[in-house]
Amino acid sequence: MRPVTPRNLRRLLDTPVFGIVATIQPDGTPQQSVVWIGRDGDDVLFYLAAGSRKEKNLRRDPRVSVLVNPVDAPYTYAVIQGTATFEPDRALALRDELTAKYVGISHAEHIARTPEAAYAGEVTAVRVTPNRILGRL
Repeated sequence: MRPVTPRNLRRLLDTPVFGIVATIQPDGTPQQSVVWIGRDGDDVLFYLAAGSRKEKNLRRDPRVSVLVNPVDAPYTYAVIQGTATFEPDRALALRDELTAKYVGISHAEHIARTPEAAYAGEVTAVRVTPNRILGRL
């Protein structure tokens, strides 16, 4: 294990590693969800269901944390703490990009093959601009 560097974090984010997104509930408690993640430079990207608890939390308080933990190296991890901004115009393209990354097929094909596993509702994209990165990779 070695400290997280921008290079080894980018390399990890380019793989289909799952992210755990933590937002802050109105009462101050954390709300966590597993998401597919991508990146744009050093920023982390994910999409979420429009109107979801995550969206409401991030609109109220844009502070967010994303934990990535490779399944093949369970004692390594990176935590990206930052500020979330919404990019609704990018949502469908990001959903398609991440479906191909994680499932290997288009989103439309994923819905046709496994309708119970694929979310077909309205989505919005979220960009996390890091202000702190920590962990060991």
